[in-house]
Amino acid sequence: MTLGAVPRDGSRPSIEGRLHAAGLPPLPRLTWLEIDLSALAANARALRGLLPSGSVLGVVVKADGYGHGMVAAARAAVAGGAALLAVATLDEALVLRAAGVRERILVLYPVPPMSLTRAAGADLDLVVADAASIDAVARALRAGLHARIHLGVDSGMSRGGVAPDDAAGAARRLLDAGLERLTGTWSHLAAPEDPGMVSTQVARFQAALDALAAAGIDPGLRHLDATGGLLGGDAPAFDLVRVGLAFYGVLPPELSVPAAIAAGLGDLRPAISLHARATTLAEIDTGARVGYAGTWTATRPSRIATIAVGYADGWVRAYAAGSWAIACGRRVPIIGRVSSDAVALDVTDLPAFDMDDEVVLLDGTGPAMTVHDLAAVRGSISWEVLDALSPRLSRVYLEDGEPVGVRYLDGETRFVPDCGGSGRGT
Repeated sequence: MTLGAVPRDGSRPSIEGRLHAAGLPPLPRLTWLEIDLSALAANARALRGLLPSGSVLGVVVKADGYGHGMVAAARAAVAGGAALLAVATLDEALVLRAAGVRERILVLYPVPPMSLTRAAGADLDLVVADAASIDAVARALRAGLHARIHLGVDSGMSRGGVAPDDAAGAARRLLDAGLERLTGTWSHLAAPEDPGMVSTQVARFQAALDALAAAGIDPGLRHLDATGGLLGGDAPAFDLVRVGLAFYGVLPPELSVPAAIAAGLGDLRPAISLHARATTLAEIDTGARVGYAGTWTATRPSRIATIAVGYADGWVRAYAAGSWAIACGRRVPIIGRVSSDAVALDVTDLPAFDMDDEVVLLDGTGPAMTVHDLAAVRGSISWEVLDALSPRLSRVYLEDGEPVGVRYLDGETRFVPDCGGSGRGT
């Protein structure tokens, strides 16, 4: 397809033309993700609007920003009003710092003891969650470490955190070792869709806060809620809410969102879609078998389009059963086995289809498969679908429908120079 060529349906110029017009480097392959930074920033604003006065929004950008790209997701979150970013690991936080992100960053899991000085030097918020991490931080504090520390409380997840009746003692050990004050006290809901379990966890978390207060210890930022807690409406927001999945415009399907909260979500919308053009288009005879092990056999003369996406990209083998794509505005089946780098589409019923036509494999609201559709096919959850999207899938970042940045396999996120707005950078 030539630069600026328009698909036959007239929907929009080619990806090559759009990137060229924006002054961005061309795609290295004919499969790419599009991430709508305007949607992400708007989602953050909508979620921030649900918070009570005195509470601030934190956005979780771990796991490569749930597949959207961590640096771009972080910038969009801040543009939408996030006061804090949360990651799972020290190296994720350091990538954000290296990209010029200066906002508060919370590392949700204890960092290795040998890395505490480096983490504190990067001005990160760190956590302690058990005796070992408390001991490591206390030793570092006595050796002169200056750090912001959040005390993790086990309110019912049973996956780390101190018991509520041990909270004051754990905090006192850190204060006696030289910590000026706790920066935060936090926990995490195990089943936000279960009001009974939420109530139990809130009570346990409050018991820890009460124990700290009785000991004269300021808990700092209190935070318990993530997406489920905020949207389920059964847990208090406290001082900080750490939103993950909802920021990306996807709601947990098992969560019942009260009408009043749903009304406040406004135009919360998914921000990611997966696009491709065929790398080959083959005419095959009746009886020809397609793909590894020949699991699909043509029952008529057929046209088969090969798309360069596979399980190495996070398009897993389980998607071979019952998945589809949209081509020329119509649903077409994905056939045969998913291989490492390719899938096949049966486009026989689209006689006008050619290699200039754009195919959509994933979209937020359909008619292509949604994140929830893919989760159902693979017998998993939406978080896994997004997190599994490989770094080798090219990311094209959009604002108001136009490309403003890209990220390819080298990992560098390139934005259009000298542009402001949600997610844009240098």
